Amino acid sequence: MNEPHTLYYREIASPIGPLVLEADNGRLCGVEFGAAEANLPRMEAWADRWLGPHVWTPQPAGAPAVPEAAVLDAAAGQLAEYFRGERTRFEVPLVLHGTDFQKRVWLALCEVGYGRTASYKQIAEALGDAKAVRAVGGANNRNPIAIIVPCHRVIGANGALVGFGGGLDIKIKLLDLEAYGGSAAGGLF
Repeated sequence: MNEPHTLYYREIASPIGPLVLEADNGRLCGVEFGAAEANLPRMEAWADRWLGPHVWTPQPAGAPAVPEAAVLDAAAGQLAEYFRGERTRFEVPLVLHGTDFQKRVWLALCEVGYGRTASYKQIAEALGDAKAVRAVGGANNRNPIAIIVPCHRVIGANGALVGFGGGLDIKIKLLDLEAYGGSAAGGLF
């Protein structure tokens, strides 16, 4: 019988409320909105689907060093810089658990620059399939690494601020932080 996969998490404070950072084999695999206790059932279901038998282990700041501690420290530090307006691009090693299509969408999201937005259609076109708008929306909705994989930068084709896992109020705060001007001007990349 295989040993369960060990995953680590840390809850941090942020200007938009608590965030849960998740690590897998020394790479960031998740950023969740809200407190760890509230997120654990969803984290369990996600890990069951993508990793099989697993154990979630809290890794608070200052805990004994494991490879995940370094990536959790880096993610926490870079998010703090982002919220202070000092960071426009994240440089944390990531591991994306999802379908091949979802991973392609999430990588495309990482190309939408700070302070810019893209529509679902623009993302679909960038992936070479303009008809995949709904599939792009579905992948965007399942983005496990909020903020760092910037799904908050995706808007409706008409410039409307549409759905966001953290809620539209948080999406607005993130876009305001990035000096979003209220239109799709600037577009992709």
